[in-house]
Amino acid sequence: MEKELNIIIMGPPAAGKGTQSELIVKEYGIPHVSTGDMFRQAIAEKTPLGMEANTYISQGKLVPDEVTIGLVRERLAKADCQHGFLLDGFPRTVPQAEALSEILTSLGKKLTAVVLLVADDQELVDRISSRRVCVKCGASYSLKTKKPAVEGKCDNCGSDLILRNDDRPESFKSRLDDYHQKTLPLVDYYKKEGLVHEVDALQDIEGVFTSIRKVLD
Repeated sequence: MEKELNIIIMGPPAAGKGTQSELIVKEYGIPHVSTGDMFRQAIAEKTPLGMEANTYISQGKLVPDEVTIGLVRERLAKADCQHGFLLDGFPRTVPQAEALSEILTSLGKKLTAVVLLVADDQELVDRISSRRVCVKCGASYSLKTKKPAVEGKCDNCGSDLILRNDDRPESFKSRLDDYHQKTLPLVDYYKKEGLVHEVDALQDIEGVFTSIRKVLD
C-alpha cells in the first residue's frame, strides 16, 4: 500500500455502515474490524465473552467497555492490521475513543480519518424494517436497496436471511437512543482533531461510496 489507512466509520444504526465497509475493504485491501461480527462469532461459539456480550446485545444494549476494549486491543495488534484497518462499531463513546487512542499509541499508529454517515431518523426507521442478515455468515441485505439474488437466501453461502432481534422496532429505538445520547459526542471529540468527514448516507450505495472515496483518496 502507498499509505497506511486507519479509518473509523461512524453513523446511526441502519445508515449503511456494513455495506460501505465491504466496499472500502475491497477497494483499499484493509481488514474490516467489526465489533458486531466479533461478538456474533463469540456468541455462536458460546465463549465466556460471547455469552456475556449476548446478555446485552439481545436487549439492544451496548456491551460494557472493558469487554469491548479488550477485544479491540487484541484484534488491532494482529498482523493483518499492520498496514491499516477499518473500525466499524467502535468506538461508540468518548471513553472508548480515549482507550482507542491509547491502544493506537502503543502500536505506533494514528487515525487517518473518521467517516461519518449522516441520515434522517425517520429514513432509518424505514430502512431497518427492510434489513435482512444471513444466519450463517452475517452478510447484510436490504429488501429495498441491496436485494439478494434469491429471495430469502444469502448470495455468499445460500443460508437463510432473517430479521435480527436487535433490528426489530423496539430494539432499534433503543439503539437509536443510545446513538444520540452516547455516540454523537464522539463527533465533537474527533472534530477537534480535524478527522471528521461527513457523507450523506441517503444517496444510493454507489453515490455514498464515491463520496467516501473522495475523502480517503
